[in-house]
Amino acid sequence: MSKINPLAEALNKDLQDGAPQIFDMLSTRGKSIYFPSKGILGQTAESKGAKINATIGTAFEEDGSPLALECMEAMVNVPSESFLYASSFGVQRLREEWGRLLAVKNPGLQGKTYSLPVVTAALTHALSVSGYMFVDSGDTMILPDLYWDNYDLVFSEAYGAEFSFYNTFSGGGYDVEAFSQALRANRAGKKIVLLNFPNNPTGYTVTEEEAKALTVSIRQAAEEGNQVVVLLDDAYFGLVYEEGIARESLFSHLVDLHPNVLAVKLDGPTKEDYVWGFRVGFMTFGFRGAGDKHLKALENKAAGIVRGNISNVPNLSQSILLKGYTAPEYSAQKKQKYEILSSRARKIRAVLEKHPEYAQSYEIMPFNSGYFMCVKPIGVTAEAVRKELLTNFDTGVIVLSGLIRLAFSSVPTDRIEELFENLHAAIQTLRR
Repeated sequence: MSKINPLAEALNKDLQDGAPQIFDMLSTRGKSIYFPSKGILGQTAESKGAKINATIGTAFEEDGSPLALECMEAMVNVPSESFLYASSFGVQRLREEWGRLLAVKNPGLQGKTYSLPVVTAALTHALSVSGYMFVDSGDTMILPDLYWDNYDLVFSEAYGAEFSFYNTFSGGGYDVEAFSQALRANRAGKKIVLLNFPNNPTGYTVTEEEAKALTVSIRQAAEEGNQVVVLLDDAYFGLVYEEGIARESLFSHLVDLHPNVLAVKLDGPTKEDYVWGFRVGFMTFGFRGAGDKHLKALENKAAGIVRGNISNVPNLSQSILLKGYTAPEYSAQKKQKYEILSSRARKIRAVLEKHPEYAQSYEIMPFNSGYFMCVKPIGVTAEAVRKELLTNFDTGVIVLSGLIRLAFSSVPTDRIEELFENLHAAIQTLRR
């Protein structure tokens, strides 16, 4: 390993003092990364408020306001400061607001200690930052065999991770036993777990009982001497449509579970608040026994990666979000949009109940949340069905892991019955 910068050494020392197990979870890159608080950014911060400030590379009008084009300012109803760079940590007020919302959406976090969220360029970037921090080439990541295919690019291609898969479903629910066996396989040591609920592609969130069972498995692994990094891909958080399904993120269970369990919550407004093009996400850290300096060290390392990768996340997107979150109509509007997706999920259940003959063509995989659901075609390949639907039924679907993924989030409610009718007809045509 090359010589470590003194700023990285200081952060590492903060972790080693009271949380050496967390330091050991970092990758080689993660141990080397730091936030450049003594360079341009640090010197600029020191000069804030100076009568003459010739530090940062932005431009200002003669009166000190941002040198922005009026035609562009007129397009957005946010302060002109939104045209300036944001901090690599993210806009402070947005970080605080998202942290507050975490506790509102996850009551189990009340009174628990976790970091202030660090802003990333949406959730894919948060996953990549996690890979930088925790994954060395050859490290094994534990994840279900039904997973978002972008994980291949993010973790395997970029950081050299090897995947250890376990069976996703058993008996109509999540295969907790398969997860437990995968987690406890091989010798004790660093284990990297990736959990995604609601799951992409299946649209499944664990039940409350399954969430407890997963937590027990992770705690047992930690008690056996494993150092467990749990990456929680919560991209579709909150979009749960049935009773008995876990309403809170597993972060609530894991954030103070055990000193050997580092929970890393990766989330954002992309799907939660329907702003796909804003490209804003968050990373939040927590573990039992975490002190302020430990969490600050992790925040600084994450922000250092952001700085070295994209510099910072767009200020304009962050400013719009902050304004939206503090708007009095935010909660009501969000509930209204949720009801649209929930009604589509209910419509799917009604269509399937109305047409038992569809079971001759495809098996419905467990689903209860999110944007998607999956079906497994019977007697034909998923790819053949996809092509048949596109060619002869004017219907587009996605094929992943031998399953057909249906994004009901993008299908009008009055087209859902037609979607499943087309699917049945296409399979029957291919089987003739």
